[in-house]
Amino acid sequence: MPKLADYRQVAAGKVRQVHEVDDDLLLFVASDRISAYDHVLSTEIPDKGRVLTAMSVFWFERFADLAPNHLVAWDDPRIPDEVRGRALLVRRLDMVQVECVARGYLTGSGMVEYRRDGAVCGVQLPGGLVEASELAEPIFTPATKAEIGAHDENVSFEHVVAQVGADLAGRLRDATLAIYGAAREYARSRGVILADTKFEFGLDRSGALVLGDEVLTPDSSRYWPADGYAPGRVQPSFDKQYVRDWLTSDASGWDRASDTPPPPLPDDVVAATRARYVEAYERITGLSFADWPSGTS
Repeated sequence: MPKLADYRQVAAGKVRQVHEVDDDLLLFVASDRISAYDHVLSTEIPDKGRVLTAMSVFWFERFADLAPNHLVAWDDPRIPDEVRGRALLVRRLDMVQVECVARGYLTGSGMVEYRRDGAVCGVQLPGGLVEASELAEPIFTPATKAEIGAHDENVSFEHVVAQVGADLAGRLRDATLAIYGAAREYARSRGVILADTKFEFGLDRSGALVLGDEVLTPDSSRYWPADGYAPGRVQPSFDKQYVRDWLTSDASGWDRASDTPPPPLPDDVVAATRARYVEAYERITGLSFADWPSGTS
């Protein structure tokens, strides 16, 4: 049985690390780390890495006919037991350096841009929209891929065309909106609103566009309970918003504008955040998280 240390680490992000298995395959490992406001917090959320992995597998398998993806296996002898349940064996791709975001509702950085410009990433929107308004049609709002500790910056479609060419930019936009549309329809059938999401794509050796990274998890997507949805206010969500809200509350004592790192999370915030991640998985998939495998550490 291989150990994680047997595979050379080739990349690391806020939440994940990537190891080289051979010339064609990588090991994509999700940790229990959580980030907020461009900081990786000192406190981890138990089982978060397993939830992200299990949810990605569900969506990769569900949409395999809609969009080719990089998943090779989630239960394979080449996956070390120490990371079982939170690691995927994936195909190596030439990743496109664009964050491909689809929005069906107006919130987050999109709301900030709309209030300022009446548009998001150069896409003009009608007047009178409010927080959490549903858009008439989903829009493609790409962003740059930022280094750890930096912001992803929203950019226009024309910026993507200049970066990767008109053909690939069009393929990215079409694939993003197609996958988002199908996922949003399915989530709605489960009583959940998929407000927006972020995809990453790569090219395989034949030049085909392939869905990579994680997909449609609470880290890369905003999920809202459909019951109780009401535009005009911030919606409760199945993601790390609970952590963000605590960090910006008086209880944390943290000044977001300062240079100091965020404080450790209290136990109740950790437990509530874990519960939201697990609930997102179980609501969307209809499966029990207790049945998803876990490793030795």
